[in-house]
Amino acid sequence: MWSHGQLVTRREVLNDGRSWMQVPVRVVRDDDELLATYLARGAPFTFPPGDWPTDGGLHPWHGKEAWEGNGVLMLQRPGESYAIWIFWFGPEREFRGWYVNFQEPFRRTPAGYDTQDLELDVWVPLDAPWAWKDAELLEQRVHEGRFAAEQVDAIRAEGDRVAALLDAGNRWWDDAWASWTPDEGWDAA
Repeated sequence: MWSHGQLVTRREVLNDGRSWMQVPVRVVRDDDELLATYLARGAPFTFPPGDWPTDGGLHPWHGKEAWEGNGVLMLQRPGESYAIWIFWFGPEREFRGWYVNFQEPFRRTPAGYDTQDLELDVWVPLDAPWAWKDAELLEQRVHEGRFAAEQVDAIRAEGDRVAALLDAGNRWWDDAWASWTPDEGWDAA
């Protein structure tokens, strides 16, 4: 387990295990039930060279040097195929809802952890019903060679499972995370 405030590396990897994006994140909480990490404002992105499975051959965020705007808190349970991302907007850090990011379960490495973004997301606003995000891109990812067709079927099935939980009002995360603030000095800019 990592310590509160420890800087670790979050790597996005592909099916073949190659990292195509990495960024430092701060550990907020790490125990048997939850890994909470914070992607700080100004955290630098690294894009290792490679021929990547996208139309342009680059990571979708390639060209961005660092995380912009307020930082984002990521809540991940061991073994789960999604994380809850918490964004805040504007200088007053206005919270507007929960972002369900479908991803492979995190895997610890000596320097941090690896995961693979699975493209599909759900936005759960405070004042409206939840909505799918990027569902239309899954077939494109198969065409690009990033995902196999069976993988997309599994992603959709997990999305449907989580959607049913949301419809039933079942959420495992605590609303108190919406008012969480980073320790002083954690944001780079």
